[in-house]
Amino acid sequence: MISLGSLALGLLNILNYYLGNGTYILPLSVLIIEFLSTIFLLIAFRIAVKLIYFEIKNSSSEKKNIIIFGAGESGVITKRTLDRVTGIQQNVFGFLDDNPRKVGKKIEGIQIYATKDFEQLVERNKIDSIIMSVQSLGRLRKDEIVEMALKHHIDVLNVPPVSSWIGGELSYKQIRQVKIEDLLGREEIRLDEKDIQAQLFQKVILITGAAGSIGSELVRQVASYTPEKLILLDQAESPLYELQLEIEQAYGTNFAEVVIADVREEARMREILKRHKPNVVYHAAAYKHVPMMEENPSEAIRTNVMGTKICVDLADEFKVEKFVMVSTDKAVNPTNIMGASKRIAEIYSQSKNVGSKTRYVTTRFGNVLGSNGSVIPLFKRQIAQGGPITVTHPEITRYFMTIPEACQLVLEAGMMGEGGEIYIFDMGQSVKIADLAKKMIKLSGYELGKDIQIKYVGLRPGEKLFEELLADKENSLPTHHPQIMIAKVREYPFEEVLEKVSELSAVMNERDVLELVQKMKQMIPEFLSKNSVFEKLDAPSED
Repeated sequence: MISLGSLALGLLNILNYYLGNGTYILPLSVLIIEFLSTIFLLIAFRIAVKLIYFEIKNSSSEKKNIIIFGAGESGVITKRTLDRVTGIQQNVFGFLDDNPRKVGKKIEGIQIYATKDFEQLVERNKIDSIIMSVQSLGRLRKDEIVEMALKHHIDVLNVPPVSSWIGGELSYKQIRQVKIEDLLGREEIRLDEKDIQAQLFQKVILITGAAGSIGSELVRQVASYTPEKLILLDQAESPLYELQLEIEQAYGTNFAEVVIADVREEARMREILKRHKPNVVYHAAAYKHVPMMEENPSEAIRTNVMGTKICVDLADEFKVEKFVMVSTDKAVNPTNIMGASKRIAEIYSQSKNVGSKTRYVTTRFGNVLGSNGSVIPLFKRQIAQGGPITVTHPEITRYFMTIPEACQLVLEAGMMGEGGEIYIFDMGQSVKIADLAKKMIKLSGYELGKDIQIKYVGLRPGEKLFEELLADKENSLPTHHPQIMIAKVREYPFEEVLEKVSELSAVMNERDVLELVQKMKQMIPEFLSKNSVFEKLDAPSED
């Protein structure tokens, strides 16, 4: 209304000038200044009203106080990311940092506190969340910070690695609740990118078991090295189709070829290798579920041993440059059918290396986080259902590694292998499964014993309390990579191995599984069954 009045007065002034005596009622400069001042005041008033409204709406009493752990570059970027987001009721209360030189200073008006003063800070102030924003934070230190926060029922959030930021910038949506995988993962693995590139660039790569947890991640990582063609082989059509769509979207439609096939079908596998002539084969196809294989030993032999034998033999026949087999720490001093079958596969692959132009390499590692059938997805489901969480034994421990970490080391070991080696990975510290369950309950915002119970159900058939990376008579040699070692294992003559594997094949289809398992134990004397019906086949100790 004020602006309309100013315009009306201006119009009257102009009419008076032209229709009257050629003079203005008011000087023109006064009208212009009045008009501009009115516009400015109107805009300022509207802005002030909005600011007051949002300040009342997001009053400090309602805002959630957030502390950012890490006053470095990542922490500052995290603060700015939070500042840019409107409509969220949160306030960056302060920074926490381990560096005493930073403590007491301010970043963009926000105080930096010492991590050791966290307890006092929480007691004196209402802190709702802590965001971990240190890119190089070690696993143990990360665990300490999380424990410190959970003790006071404070939400813990995590900033992802810089490599996963969108377009090099951190998005608010990427700051998420910390997961158990974040606490079990380790520092970034350094790879010999140039040598891996030299092995894979413009080569034809075949990956068996491509739809599985390890196989699919191998596909993703190998694809980044620009092979000429990537052959994705598996029986599982649905996950294979999803993987194909993912790879095609990232690399184009002619980059990967999907092959539905069974590694146990020799004629089909021969046809595939003859047609594609792969330079490198990553053999990840296997049965890995311990209790199931304990009940189905013939299937474990059929896939894990005979399927591997077919792939190994065809790699030699079609002059594959390198054959990399994915194995498991359960092959070490095996106590179950699955582990024993993988150990036999290791022996066959290693013995085939002698006299072949193909270089056969084996990689051996422990449990991978989040893989199909692993304990973490099971615990998540059980927590979502209100519990209880089922743990087999209070003292059972396992080594853990993330799927990307495991696959990175498979590529690195595969690159450095000259043939005949069994590579083992530094799996870090073993983790007590009961402690893992307790931590997951806390991270989910529940209280152990009150909201969620832990139920101990006893060891499953073939299950060990502790996993091993080396057998009793094995030792290891270092490599140029600090996280990869070579297991020095007994070497078997190929003819002897072939004869024993042929014996397994001959009884594989018989109903008498005891004879099959007995032959497995004869081939691997260290195979001593645990919590299994096959314990009766073990020779009594002499002491």
